[in-house]
Amino acid sequence: MHELNHQQRDRALRAMHDYLNGAPGADGQTLVQAGAQLDSERRVLIETELRPLLMGYLSGAVPLLEFKSTIDGFNKRHEHWGFKGIKGMLLFNLMTNVAGEEGEAELDAELKAALVAPTSEDMAKSRINTFISYIKRLGEDHLERGGSKPGRPQPGSAPFFLTYFWQIQEPAVWPVFYTNSVKTMTDLNLWQPSEDWAADYIRFKHIHEELASLFTQASGREFGLYDVEHVFWSGNEARTTATAPATIIDAGSVSPTPTAAPPTGLPDSYVPPLVAVLPRLARHEPQLVAAAKASGTSIERAFEKYIEAAFTMLGYDSRLLGQGLGRVPDGLAIDEDNSYALIWDAKVRAGGYSIGTDDRTIREYITTISREQKRKRTRRNIYYVIISSSFADGGDDTIRAIKMETDVNEVVLMEADALVAMVEQKLRDPRNLSLGPDGLQRLFSSSGVLTSQLVQELLG
Repeated sequence: MHELNHQQRDRALRAMHDYLNGAPGADGQTLVQAGAQLDSERRVLIETELRPLLMGYLSGAVPLLEFKSTIDGFNKRHEHWGFKGIKGMLLFNLMTNVAGEEGEAELDAELKAALVAPTSEDMAKSRINTFISYIKRLGEDHLERGGSKPGRPQPGSAPFFLTYFWQIQEPAVWPVFYTNSVKTMTDLNLWQPSEDWAADYIRFKHIHEELASLFTQASGREFGLYDVEHVFWSGNEARTTATAPATIIDAGSVSPTPTAAPPTGLPDSYVPPLVAVLPRLARHEPQLVAAAKASGTSIERAFEKYIEAAFTMLGYDSRLLGQGLGRVPDGLAIDEDNSYALIWDAKVRAGGYSIGTDDRTIREYITTISREQKRKRTRRNIYYVIISSSFADGGDDTIRAIKMETDVNEVVLMEADALVAMVEQKLRDPRNLSLGPDGLQRLFSSSGVLTSQLVQELLG
């Protein structure tokens, strides 16, 4: 029995052809070549490290906390599955924290029952439902003890979490329930999830199996579950990095009407033009320099205004600081509920920004702002964020100096594409993407370069 109708199969085939015919990236690899390399590395890592570790845990040879710590370290070294994100390692950490020492034995038993690869789809549904019930019970107990809502493990993370471990055991049987794959399938109207997570996963599995067969027949090359996954990932990345019309829009306008080329199909990005244009502004594209001048502003000022609009869309209390206020950063984005603030600067650079060129100025002007924010009881954490087109280097020495000499917790070098990806994720799933430690705050909890790919991995 087919899950997909004729029109859905045609749309899926177009996505497959886009994947197969994609142009080489900056590293010279096509999407197909990059996918093949990734799959080869995955298979080796499964055989040599992941499966032995998992089997050791399931047999009782590896204790729970050692298993959790080792899985965490492995996924930080090998970012091939996206497990270090919200629905993977964060769920593991939250379950462990909420269960505590008194609930460790129950958590251990629940995990060992759930992580073994099922022998049938009925068993898979049963295990997902049972594990979700356990997560809900943990969350209820946590709230009854006075814990915060962001500190609860989220039931919706269960399908990804479990299928990651199931695929380690049987890669050709159980596809991983990736958020990005679900989004791409939904955008292509291949299905609509019901939020009956167990039933949704089985349909997700059936569609993957049907498309593996369809793609193999249509292309003349073998498509497995990994290959279908790559088609969906490439489709999502294409939408996230889509270019925007070359028109500067007033951020305060009620109904902007930018001039754009006639659409070739229905739009599928949730990102408004104000945000979608950020990467092009960051690169100082000559066309946009002229558009900004014609709009009575500068490209630098437009970049700042649109960043402030993006943080507002994400749900922050956002404000601009840079105009007429002396030596201060460009803006603030505050989350009162989770007691943190982002101090941000916008840097328009065609060839990428090097943080070392402004380090003394940066330290001087963020000192005043960060100390002012720290004095407020609602600001436990302060993060300094620079947004630009790209970064010439990681700036490790400068970042270390800023963290030592100011009150900021971390220094994040955010590529403009990453901010676009954040807004896309937020607008697509506003109920399930919070500003707190189980959501966007996680992106700012580590210093260094933040890319759109990393946003997708950590949030997906």
